[in-house]
Amino acid sequence: MNLQNHQNKDRLIASYILCAAGFLGVNGLHRLYNGKIGTGLLWFCTFGFFYVGQFIDLLLIPGMVDEYETNLRLKAGLSPIGVPANQAIVNAQVYKPETKQLTVKLIEAAEANGGSLTVTQAVKFTSGSFKEVEKALLEMVHSGYIRVGNNPNTGAVTYYFDEL
Repeated sequence: MNLQNHQNKDRLIASYILCAAGFLGVNGLHRLYNGKIGTGLLWFCTFGFFYVGQFIDLLLIPGMVDEYETNLRLKAGLSPIGVPANQAIVNAQVYKPETKQLTVKLIEAAEANGGSLTVTQAVKFTSGSFKEVEKALLEMVHSGYIRVGNNPNTGAVTYYFDEL
């Protein structure tokens, strides 16, 4: 982590030196150095956007350096803090209710409700989202474990657990 801060500091110092070169007539080098090719060429052709942009960049250089470093990390497959952004690691850290747990809760809810269940009843019982619950119920329908129909009294879409 200390090495990273040292490299960031070196890039920051180099950017300020290149910006200072702009006041000697070679404008935009600090922008080109930090990956801002379009505005770097604009600064080069317009004398640092008539030197106004050159002065403003004195305040913007730390952000340019941070953005450049972040983009380099992302291209290398690292997170902004330098940790590998492997999809498996990301998936392991994001909470996802397991389908098996949700399925068991849905079966328990249907059993408590006389063998039938609406999505709203299932959400209330499982504390899952509507999307998660409906997806789990539809997977059970496609697998042939339950059937879907309408409640004859209310007309609501109802999932019937015939084995219960």
